[in-house]
Amino acid sequence: MAAPLLALEGIRKVYTRGRVIRRRTFTLEADLVLAEAGIVGVVGPNGAGKTTLFEMMTGSNAPTSGRVLVAGTDIHRVKYRERDRLAIHYHQSYQVRRFRKRVPSVFLAPSPTRTPLVHLFDEPQFNLQDGYIGFMLDFFRKLRAEGRLVVLCMHPTAVWHLEILAEIAEQFLFVADGGVTRKTDFAALVAEPRFRSYLGPDMTRAAEAVMGRPG
Repeated sequence: MAAPLLALEGIRKVYTRGRVIRRRTFTLEADLVLAEAGIVGVVGPNGAGKTTLFEMMTGSNAPTSGRVLVAGTDIHRVKYRERDRLAIHYHQSYQVRRFRKRVPSVFLAPSPTRTPLVHLFDEPQFNLQDGYIGFMLDFFRKLRAEGRLVVLCMHPTAVWHLEILAEIAEQFLFVADGGVTRKTDFAALVAEPRFRSYLGPDMTRAAEAVMGRPG
């Protein structure tokens, strides 16, 4: 049996503050498996840890404990310059995130793959010109058809953001309160009380309207 495309095994990231007495300021935990190719939506309040989660998934931010496995390989034990052959993180204007180097690369292993298996898009900027959104959604579907895992993080501030999530994502990860909760579809996401609170009344009504439209 092939290894899952992405597995977060007891991931925990703790941020602290203070030189002498270290005080915990933020903790994010995740334990989940995304076994197969697909398109996963990621949402959650600002500061909830979505970008931190993406950085751990792609090896640019080491977890305090736990492991990130991409197709069975611990990405944090792969040479820095080759980690994007396993998972790649596009942030906002599609620039690739840089790595924080903690261990000399000579002590790390080569990537077993040549092209990324996991593509993470962190709040991409969708141009509203004619055809651009459709082009990007077709690109995400193309990656999925090639056996890749696409993870799309969005901060829904407009109805069309919700429409994109409802159309393209097959399941969702809701990041909040220091944890990551999986939701099976858009309806399950909209039913989540913390997601509704995060959206606010107007956007929640918009999400319900999007959910009620025929596919």
